[in-house]
Amino acid sequence: MTGTSAAIVCGIVLGAGLWLLLFRIPFMRPTTFTERIEPQLKSQNLESRLLQSGEQNVTPFGPLERIARPLLRDGRTALGRLNLGSKALSRRLAQAGIAKSPIDFRAEQLLWAAAGFAVSLAAVVTGAVAGRFSPFMAVVGVLGTALAGFMFRDYWLGVQIRRRESRMMAEFPSLAELMALAVGAGESATGALDRVCRSAHGELSKEFSKILTETRAGIPLVEALQEFSARTNLGPLVRFVDGIIVAVERGTPLAEVLRAQAQDVRDTAKRDLMESAGKKEIGMMVPVVNCYLF
Repeated sequence: MTGTSAAIVCGIVLGAGLWLLLFRIPFMRPTTFTERIEPQLKSQNLESRLLQSGEQNVTPFGPLERIARPLLRDGRTALGRLNLGSKALSRRLAQAGIAKSPIDFRAEQLLWAAAGFAVSLAAVVTGAVAGRFSPFMAVVGVLGTALAGFMFRDYWLGVQIRRRESRMMAEFPSLAELMALAVGAGESATGALDRVCRSAHGELSKEFSKILTETRAGIPLVEALQEFSARTNLGPLVRFVDGIIVAVERGTPLAEVLRAQAQDVRDTAKRDLMESAGKKEIGMMVPVVNCYLF
């Protein structure tokens, strides 16, 4: 191994260590819903922590395993995505609005990996012709680029899901109020959904159209709504669907519930905007202090 190759490998190892240190420490990790509500539920749990059975170690490394357990959990989640028949992948494809099977998506990932492999191989051949060739770096570059292409397609699927969910949340208040007006005018839940689908165009109206299509195909409305609730991660939409299900099953008033949920989504959007503005205000302190005060 040449000195340049050793320096590159050391740089990669150092970069990976810094990434683990900066972005995977506890206060930089995303907070789960359980961790957010745990302080409010502590008063309900009177059992001593000394009597609780902790998580069992699966390796003989003891404390080291407990330190690395979050990384192991994330790795297990990432490896679960590689299952060709994964139900989680089918759910993610439905969330992104992509009409593909998991097998087709994996084939597309392999095509992305092949494209990365071809580009890196061409770069290696070009470097070899020019007289710059290192067998170790050639193998690492070709295999790493192929793996990066495979994983980038999965990352891009997550980007598509987030963008689609943001569009759905932007449409939700208006559609909920329109549906509340239709229900208040005497329409049934199915009729209100039909009116919303005919009046609006967007990602959420497409989901409502899918629900109506399933209903017209013979699936009960409650079951179709439950399937929609199962394939979305958006809490306001889940509560919206649950409200419709309760109204259909028990005959409770629906218009006020829909208006309240629409207002709740608008309030949530305002809070998120204020939180984002607060973070950007703190981020602007660095250039202001460096550029104006020094």
